[in-house]
Amino acid sequence: MTEIERSGPNTCEPQPCDPKARGPAVIGGGPAGLAAAEVLAQAGHAVTLYDRMPSVGRKFLIAGRGGLNLTHSEALPAFLARYHPEGGTLAGAITAFPPDALRGWCDDLGQPTFVGSSGRVFPERFKASPLLRAWLQRLEGLGVRIRTRHRFTGWAASGGPVFETPEGRIETAHRPVLLALGGASWPRLGSDGTWVPLLEGEGVAVAPLKPANVGFTVPWTPVFAERFAGTPLKRIALAIDGTSVRGEAVISADGIEGGAIYALSRILRAATERGDAVMHLDLRPDLAAATLAKSLRDPKPGLSLANRLRKDAALPPVGIGLLREAAHPLPVTAEALAALIKAVPIRLLAPRGLDRAISTAGGVDGRELDARFMLARRPGTFVAGEMLDWEAPTGGYLLQGAFASGRAAAEGMLAWMAARTEA
Repeated sequence: MTEIERSGPNTCEPQPCDPKARGPAVIGGGPAGLAAAEVLAQAGHAVTLYDRMPSVGRKFLIAGRGGLNLTHSEALPAFLARYHPEGGTLAGAITAFPPDALRGWCDDLGQPTFVGSSGRVFPERFKASPLLRAWLQRLEGLGVRIRTRHRFTGWAASGGPVFETPEGRIETAHRPVLLALGGASWPRLGSDGTWVPLLEGEGVAVAPLKPANVGFTVPWTPVFAERFAGTPLKRIALAIDGTSVRGEAVISADGIEGGAIYALSRILRAATERGDAVMHLDLRPDLAAATLAKSLRDPKPGLSLANRLRKDAALPPVGIGLLREAAHPLPVTAEALAALIKAVPIRLLAPRGLDRAISTAGGVDGRELDARFMLARRPGTFVAGEMLDWEAPTGGYLLQGAFASGRAAAEGMLAWMAARTEA
């Protein structure tokens, strides 16, 4: 049995959709949609949540396989600076529901969190499934109706959302409606970007969906690829276009991936689109070039160059292999060797495809939304989560953005409904 199948109440058999159902609807059962449904239900509304998959929270569960990184503990100004565009659509939402609020929400669900050594925040149980089970139990207690295997296909003439279901096409009368359909990464979990032509058909501007937090292809030589595929690069620094990060990466048979790569993926992707993507890898970021050159100077007699790099520069075999990939032959002088070790050029060809990306860049242009996250071209339709045009690295920023935007859009829906009632 998979973790998705063990997750609990979200695995119920699909229930028939009521075509006459009114009130607010949330379409999309990821973190943004679930967060919105909770806010709406707590405000006293009868909420129906629809998802195209057999169960909700599937990508949330996959994200927690290696330890669910919910958010990050850094100060809010630095936290907000991780998002692109900075000061964009998400800034106000995250300010209203910051990392500390997300941690408090977990506490209220009986799922306390802790801060790891890197500043990342995880549930104490380190898994997504207990948190999702507790969350779905809360939503059930609030009366949220979950309808699975309902694929959103657009709007009826009456303005309500339309779904394809196992029983056929169904038109509903829901107003307002939140779309939280995800990006286009992880299509097998439901986020496949099929909503793009639906919104574009309504005149909504959508920035092209592109892979984010993703590895890149590199033209390794066959010898290097065969020997070092799967080998980690630890305690390195990467730099391109004046931006550098420290971290770790992994060599693959046809490229490079890992946390440090993901942190730079927006800039790396832009460089590949220009056709001049050369990233520089510092194999010894803890040492200045002069200090490294001093260690390499005056080698012992009879010491091979490979042993000289291994002993005097403390390079692992993969590091030496990267030097040989970059220079034929390797420099002889200590100064030239040190300079190469501090800036190994790696030519990137392209990012991997959307189906291999952790998240998606691009989405609904922020100028299409008002302050309530409502589409100006479709009053009563709101958008949240990865459908919006924003990008952030891994490290808790993705989930925080989803939670915060879902809650902010729900608050916008409440304000819209209140204004209509007063009118």
